[in-house]
Amino acid sequence: MKIKKFLFTILFAIFILLISQNKVDATLELNNLDFDVQINSDGSMDVTETWDIYVSDTNTLFKNFERDSSKYSNIIDVTVKEITNGKNKEFSQIYEEMYHVTKDCYYALNKTDGKFEIAWGVGLDNSSDERVYQISYKVVDAIAKYNDYAEIYWQFVGSDFEIPADKVTGTILLPENAENMNDILVWGHTEDLNGDINVTGLNEISFEISKYRGNCYIEVRSLFPKTMVGNLNRSYNHDVYDEVLQEETVWANEANARREAREKAQENTMKIMLITISVIFGVILIISVINFIKNLKKTNNMEKKYVPTTEYEYFRELPYKDATPAEALFIKSECSNTSFTSSFAANILDLCLEKYISLEVIEEKSILSDGVIKITLLNKPKDNLKLDEKLTLSFLEEVAEDGKELTTKDITRYLRKRPSKITSLDKDLNTIITNVEKNAGKFDDKKKKEKEKFQNQKMFNYITLILLLSLGLPLIGLTLITFSNYANSKIVLMCICTAIALIVNAILSSIITKRINVLTQEGVDEKNKWNAFEKFMEDFSMLDQKDIPDVVLWEKYLVFATAFGISEKVLKQLKVVYPQIDDINSPIYSSFAYIHIMNSVNIGTCVSSSVYSGTYSSGSGSGGGFSGGGGGGRWPEVAAEVAKT
Repeated sequence: MKIKKFLFTILFAIFILLISQNKVDATLELNNLDFDVQINSDGSMDVTETWDIYVSDTNTLFKNFERDSSKYSNIIDVTVKEITNGKNKEFSQIYEEMYHVTKDCYYALNKTDGKFEIAWGVGLDNSSDERVYQISYKVVDAIAKYNDYAEIYWQFVGSDFEIPADKVTGTILLPENAENMNDILVWGHTEDLNGDINVTGLNEISFEISKYRGNCYIEVRSLFPKTMVGNLNRSYNHDVYDEVLQEETVWANEANARREAREKAQENTMKIMLITISVIFGVILIISVINFIKNLKKTNNMEKKYVPTTEYEYFRELPYKDATPAEALFIKSECSNTSFTSSFAANILDLCLEKYISLEVIEEKSILSDGVIKITLLNKPKDNLKLDEKLTLSFLEEVAEDGKELTTKDITRYLRKRPSKITSLDKDLNTIITNVEKNAGKFDDKKKKEKEKFQNQKMFNYITLILLLSLGLPLIGLTLITFSNYANSKIVLMCICTAIALIVNAILSSIITKRINVLTQEGVDEKNKWNAFEKFMEDFSMLDQKDIPDVVLWEKYLVFATAFGISEKVLKQLKVVYPQIDDINSPIYSSFAYIHIMNSVNIGTCVSSSVYSGTYSSGSGSGGGFSGGGGGGRWPEVAAEVAKT
């Protein structure tokens, strides 16, 4: 009995090995899978797939499409050919379903299982080869048309696609050119989040996925001008943009969460050789000691920190007449705040005050909304504007499609299509303000760079310390199990010394940073005035009434209150000192445009919110990485071999 069991075990093991060997022998690997797509004005879509594939011990390749009349009506005009090494061999069409398709033949049929299948014979039952095949077909009614956009939403590769590929690429051509590339919105979805999709021309969308592992869907979604297509069978009497954006934003957030989770998992699974711990700690410790010596010498040889020539508790007027919000923020922050967003809302108010634009509230603020403001461009010559104000006005002109007016919602939509716009505006503003203040002799550019150097050094010490504690401590725990007690004590001691050195260096770097005179004496005096001016605006209702400026000046002061983030507080005090600004029957009511506008909407919050919402929306459809999610198995497409039996 024991002998029979032993023999049975041996035979079973041999059987499993044979099956495994048979599975290994039948191999399919794609070097590249390329989709060439032409969308037609009648709503159909011509697709040519090019399979550059290694085939081993396989006689038939096939591809399945789920039949669904709500997504497309038919697939017609199917052709298959081989184009390996310049060949142009067209396969012969047959009209019956076959498990093993005859070599150089193909069929395209509705199967009894509810799928449409394209299958072709490759004839490599007992051999292997590199082949290039081209499968072409037309998808009828692939495009949906809505009141605001036309939409393609197609899954080019389904979750059941078993063949791995070094690369999957695709080009989608629209029926005609758009007026602007930004009129075309695109999103890509793939499970591994490893793709890129972009609008690459006025009528072209391109996508690419590297190292496709198989069994992952790949789908593309695009909204493009509805004028590119005619009357379609799949037409719907409602807008689709907000629905799509909301849907894509959810999927993008989910994808970001998945990326973060995956990165943390990869970090947690990393195993560093124990000897590397000592090397890393040793290098950090040496660098820290060297920096400590340098920083100690630096602190002993530094000039004294400039102090204001005259200390002001309150300053009741602008430090200088022609100041712009961006210039004020630059000096107040000691040259560190050159964010376009920080000064944008204040510049809007300033341009309104100078009659370059006008403002109108079209939706008041509420619990759920910051309100909506309409901005009308008054086409006043820009000759008297400073460069940073011109930058703001030019941006508004760029957003306004008709060159005349726009809303804060238009700013949000504009930036969603151009997520890198604020970065370029920040860069331009930094250049402008830096040059203005440097030429005015208010700050030292060399000292600014020196300060940035020590700020970076401080951040390096803190980040290294955090990494040391978060990664080093678990590794030390590993050494406690692996190394001898002598090795344990050395590594623990090195870790403690390194941590102390990093903390000391971070403190020294912080001290040096605060003592560096980035501002000149003139700049320090102006900063003191701006701080005193801000304090005056915060406290003016408690001061002697004779020291309070006339209400006419407060429209200008509110520009800077908005830049400093205290506009609502200042407005409340204004109503205490000048209660008549709330009286619609008072002659003073109509004289001060946005003091009254701000009763209905916080301009600073409303304008800034429109910028942040547009810049940081993860649902942007202008291109970039594949976000994953979506589809729900729509149009699953299967491509697999029928292995030799």
